[in-house]
Amino acid sequence: MELLLCKTLWGHTGSLDEAVHAALAAGFAGIEAPLPAGSVELERFGGLLDAHGLMWIQEICTAGSYVPNRHAGVSEHLQDLESQLYRARDVGARFANVLGGCDAWDIERSVRFFAEAQEISARLGVICSFETHRGRSFFTPWNTVKILDRLPELKVTCDFSHWTVVCERLMDSEWEAILRVAQQAHHIHGRVGYDQGPQVPHPGAPEYAEALVSHQRCWEAVWAAQHQRGYTHTTMTPEFGPDGYLHTLPFTGAPVADLWTLNRWIATTEAAHFARYSRPTAAIQAGRG
Repeated sequence: MELLLCKTLWGHTGSLDEAVHAALAAGFAGIEAPLPAGSVELERFGGLLDAHGLMWIQEICTAGSYVPNRHAGVSEHLQDLESQLYRARDVGARFANVLGGCDAWDIERSVRFFAEAQEISARLGVICSFETHRGRSFFTPWNTVKILDRLPELKVTCDFSHWTVVCERLMDSEWEAILRVAQQAHHIHGRVGYDQGPQVPHPGAPEYAEALVSHQRCWEAVWAAQHQRGYTHTTMTPEFGPDGYLHTLPFTGAPVADLWTLNRWIATTEAAHFARYSRPTAAIQAGRG
């Protein structure tokens, strides 16, 4: 199994050309980003990715931005999903990462949303992977497991940093839930959270070593489950970002670190981590062959 890393455009302040060249220079295989606003921008976006051989993971937020419209119903979320998938069909996303549903819904409404979202995904021929995210239906491990038990074909994007905040603890302490979700995991967001926040100031800082190791253990559970299901590639988007995630100094608002430096650090670290993780598996396979 091969690890493919993607650059997020969340927090990127330069041009699209600069983002593409930064991704290529860092050895990334693609870009994860929302649908560009206009048809001209969309065409240029697709052309630029094609010209450089980069894949696209489409980011979709249903019925709002990262936090959904609290009063939007299931139908509005589904209409939004279908509209965004349909508009992007000519670019050809590898898959769509979807922030879907609402944390205020009961399990039945969430199951209805995801079941019908799967139908839309199949009809339009675009794989959808639904993210574990605060404010959304997958905001806790336990809600997620309950929904997945009802929908065993649903694909999941694992961003365990959100759960560390909601649960106020590192997620390898909830190992049974991690193993269950890993069985349907499709994509990983490589951000490291801690018990009081979704993003540590720097994942390489020794004071956050425990948080990094916890997330890496959970990511290994995903890789193991994907390998068992026959995945030939696994995708990860290093996703340290702005908007209150990045720590800043009081009064000045100066960031404590550079986002692209943080995301390159995660990319380099996880490429090495994945290589170490994969070696024993490769050795076992060679021995069996």
